[in-house]
Amino acid sequence: MTKEEKFNTIVSENGERIRNICRYYNSNVEDQKDMYQEVLVNIWKSLDSFRGDSAMSTWVYRVAVNTSLTFAGKAFRHMKLMVDSDTTNLNSILDDENLKQKLAEEKLLERMQLELNQLSVIDKALISLLLEGLSMKEIAEVIGITEPNVKVKIHRIKSQLKEKLKGEQL
Repeated sequence: MTKEEKFNTIVSENGERIRNICRYYNSNVEDQKDMYQEVLVNIWKSLDSFRGDSAMSTWVYRVAVNTSLTFAGKAFRHMKLMVDSDTTNLNSILDDENLKQKLAEEKLLERMQLELNQLSVIDKALISLLLEGLSMKEIAEVIGITEPNVKVKIHRIKSQLKEKLKGEQL
């Protein structure tokens, strides 16, 4: 398989995942498109160095997250994590079936987005990958920390979010 064929396969299999990551990190549609293109450029550039130590999709996530984090340059610390109205995976953050219905309500969604944007850069990256449905092991591979560390960090983030959103009235 040529490099071009490999690249085209990666894009066709992972294009929507890449777009989702770009949407999480930028609310501006034009910037999302630019970020998407930047991710594709970085995938192309580093395709020859992919050794197959992890799944191709994990590697693609790593490139997409790293590109997203550097896309905004020095302003990445203030980067907003954009949570859209598709709340399917938001319940995975809170682990509370009773909140599933409430999450569809706009007020709580906006409040959650506000709280998520108070997180550190690494915590935003962890949550964006969790929202994408990645396993703890996959998140660890993408972020470059141990799986137990990922579990602890995500548990801490969930606990903090539950506490902050507990008194939220709809």
